Amino acid sequence: MSPVLGDTAGDPVPPVLGGTRLPVHDDAPVPPHPSADARNEAVAPSAFAAIDWTQPWFSPFARRGRRWQQAALAGYARYLDELNADARASARHTGRGEPLSFIAQDDLPPGAAYEAHIAATGCVPTRHNLHDFFNALMWFAFPRIKAALNARQSAAIDALGVGPTRGGLRDALTLFDENAVLFACADPRLSAALRGFEWHTLFVAGRAAWGERCEVRPFGHALLEKLIAPYRACTAHAWIVDVPADYFGWSADARDAWLDRAVADRLAGDDDLTPRRFAPLPVLGIPGWWTENEAASFYDDATVFRRGRRAR
Repeated sequence: MSPVLGDTAGDPVPPVLGGTRLPVHDDAPVPPHPSADARNEAVAPSAFAAIDWTQPWFSPFARRGRRWQQAALAGYARYLDELNADARASARHTGRGEPLSFIAQDDLPPGAAYEAHIAATGCVPTRHNLHDFFNALMWFAFPRIKAALNARQSAAIDALGVGPTRGGLRDALTLFDENAVLFACADPRLSAALRGFEWHTLFVAGRAAWGERCEVRPFGHALLEKLIAPYRACTAHAWIVDVPADYFGWSADARDAWLDRAVADRLAGDDDLTPRRFAPLPVLGIPGWWTENEAASFYDDATVFRRGRRAR
């Protein structure tokens, strides 16, 4: 079987989560969040300078992100202080209602499960690197979604423990957390095109609909880390959200707040959540995200814009 993401287009090279590679098949196990012992590495502070806030996938988070970037460049302690000042001011909460805060990765107790620790204490173990930088940003951009994911992850750990495999539910939650985009859509034809790998319909014939009847909001922090150095086959797991027609007349903040509530409610009550619920989406095909896709021939690359098993 060819190495495709889910059953489609994209990533001939599996996406990277820091030093861990994300599985590329729907039925493949997803690695647990790394422990303090396995992933306590830091990056050179200069790595944070690589974030280009003018890029469309980073720009929604630029107001807070630029300030955090400067703190991260100044050092690990300054960076954690900045995150915690924002956490106190915003009164965010984790999956079981604990006040959100950020701690050094070394402060995660040995053997503690990452998600369970966050739910029980409110403390998010955070390394001085880009992966955890984008994870922290999502706690502020989409706090209800992050809390819903954490609640379900920790409940699954309580029920089943931490074993050699995670199971379909925790696989899906991890894929959402790490690699999802929210595909907000008011046109069922476009949602169907995404589900059916009909790339010409979605990106060429339907190009004028982008920004008026559909859009993508980035969420997965590993995806954002990959987009520091974007490549043509970079592929997200798209979570399709049906939105009202007037959604596209709202401000960006109002759209994000609506998505945050709607998606969190859906995640909390979804009893049939598996990796197959996502639709693969090669993100550099999104209109306005990459200048090369202004030419219709960009979508002729069958190594990226594949038909997929479901389409076949």
